[in-house]
Amino acid sequence: MRELSVNIFRANIKSLVDQAVSKHEPIRVLRRAGRDFVVMSAEDWEREQETLYVLQNSSLMKQIAESVKTNTTETGYKPTDKELDEINSV
Repeated sequence: MRELSVNIFRANIKSLVDQAVSKHEPIRVLRRAGRDFVVMSAEDWEREQETLYVLQNSSLMKQIAESVKTNTTETGYKPTDKELDEINSV
């Protein structure tokens, strides 16, 4: 994560915000007399929130773990050739 002083951020706010949005790289803004803050795109923030939701949901995490296990051991559901053709044609 890129770190900048609040003065540098303030002087270059438009270009820095554009970079954070287009490159999907958050920027940590450091303040001398206060708490630091992070600038990131709304899209990235929403993705982070979704990730946190999944990680905090024990039911979803169990489903993911089971899915990984069946995939690794190749014991999970296997679609037919016809089903694969339908999926691949979309």
